[in-house]
Amino acid sequence: MSRSAASNAPPESFSAPRRPLQRLTLELFGIVALKVAALALIWWVVFAPQPKPDVSPDAIAQRLAPTAHAPPEAQP
Repeated sequence: MSRSAASNAPPESFSAPRRPLQRLTLELFGIVALKVAALALIWWVVFAPQPKPDVSPDAIAQRLAPTAHAPPEAQP
């Protein structure tokens, strides 16, 4: 008897659960894509590589050179 009841069921009832599963898959994919985009934006704003400092010998010598207006040290 149950066999005749199953054969009389419309085919749409078997494919109905598939649509919510596809929608859930698309929603989860969208959420993951938004999170990846948000993390990339945070990295770009906060952790983006800073410009490299000038490490030429002239720039280092200028930075390490004593200042011209330094008072002479008192002699004992």
